Amino acid sequence: MREYYTITELTREFGISTRTLRFYEDEGLIHPVRRGRTRLYRPSDRHLVRQILRGRRIGFSINEIREIIQVYKSPPGEVAQLNLMVRRIEEKRETLRQKRRDLEDTLSELDQAEEAVVERLAELGVKT
Repeated sequence: MREYYTITELTREFGISTRTLRFYEDEGLIHPVRRGRTRLYRPSDRHLVRQILRGRRIGFSINEIREIIQVYKSPPGEVAQLNLMVRRIEEKRETLRQKRRDLEDTLSELDQAEEAVVERLAELGVKT
């Protein structure tokens, strides 16, 4: 395992911008070593970036990701973090299920509106 990774190496590996890495640093999610103006990322920072990106992909906010990281760092550590992840995942899943129901309702309303408009146009003798 390497001791350090450069910002360029991490941006290429994860397909993200340097601005994104600096944002995660500003948010206190990662803590690269500074050598002058150069940022050097430890393997633990690299791992955190991978976890942050995974959390973002499944819809977690930066604050939720921060909470999960902080739980990991305090006792009981990984067990508490995993339990929190299970709760957060279920919350996200339910939010998405509700959004799906809302979208289905909206699509149904649009179908009904379109049907009514087409029927009225037909009554007026307008072809669609």
